[in-house]
Amino acid sequence: MQFAHFSHIWAKPGMTPHQRYEQLWRELKLCDDLGFDHSFCVEHHFRPDESWISSPSLYAVGAGMHTKRMRIGPMGYIVPLYHPLRLAEEIAIVDQMLGGRMELGLVPGINAEYFRPFGLDYNLRKSPTLEFVDYMRAAFGETQPFSFHGDNFHTDNARLSVLPPQRPHPPLWMMSRDPQTLEFCAKNEINPGYFLVYPRSDAAPRYRKFLADWQAAGWSRKPSIAYCTVVYVDETDEKARKAAQFRASRAYEGFLPIAKPGETFADRVRTHAQKFVGRGEPGASEIMANLFDPDYILKHELVFIGSPETVTRQIKAAASAGAFNTFLGEFNFADLPEDDLMRSIRLFAEEVMPALRDFEPF
Repeated sequence: MQFAHFSHIWAKPGMTPHQRYEQLWRELKLCDDLGFDHSFCVEHHFRPDESWISSPSLYAVGAGMHTKRMRIGPMGYIVPLYHPLRLAEEIAIVDQMLGGRMELGLVPGINAEYFRPFGLDYNLRKSPTLEFVDYMRAAFGETQPFSFHGDNFHTDNARLSVLPPQRPHPPLWMMSRDPQTLEFCAKNEINPGYFLVYPRSDAAPRYRKFLADWQAAGWSRKPSIAYCTVVYVDETDEKARKAAQFRASRAYEGFLPIAKPGETFADRVRTHAQKFVGRGEPGASEIMANLFDPDYILKHELVFIGSPETVTRQIKAAASAGAFNTFLGEFNFADLPEDDLMRSIRLFAEEVMPALRDFEPF
């Protein structure tokens, strides 16, 4: 298995954005020193109550300045929000600044509110995201200047000043549970993944089909399949639950839309959970409806909280059931104090990671 520090870079009570970024660099330096494989961030917009990272490139370069060996990247760029040529240029420069340590996540975007202020149509987000893979390969190709003409993007006779050191491009990721997107990932050597809101029992059949498609495509390496959730490790289960169980139940409040006048927290949860039913995902709807219940999330092991032995057991069982081999841990959530945060990271790295390093879920 492989292990990543994952961050929404959530707003923290009593912290300015600058203070939050400085704390993030301390987290990543510790993770780098302790042997984590990756660090990843999201790209979120226009919610100051939720995430403070709207520029994954700045995250990657900043992280690179505070680390020496971890591989770093967005998970991922919201492709439709960019001009494809500008995004290709940016990716190449980030990879150069990182000395070839970039991991490249591409996503279509999950929130329509990210699109409206840019004057873009949320409903047209998937096709340009997939097409960008071919666009980027042309942009980074041996033929320079390059031209590209697709369904969404058209470029004539452009020469990039900088190409990425990793050829033909940094390793690709695409967080998705959509069957068609997973087929695309298998054909294009793209690592997929998913978040805690999608049940592992529902994900496993889709990802096992992805694994069969990957093998049929003839790729020489085993894919990485990511799974992301909150994790907290302490010396005992009791100490861990006392510090983190309730906080973990409030970690994902930013998933909910901003409250309308007169709307209660329960109303917001109910409305948001119902959206997953409309998508044909009743299991995800149930998780979303109970994501803020401390007892539910612990009982169903939607978050991993406990002693090193307990968290090791939880991740091993989840990886087997959910067909993932790369764990993306969200260590910093709610108002967790920094001393607890750093102790959790250290215990995870020193006791959980070695116990799972040689474990192969598939």
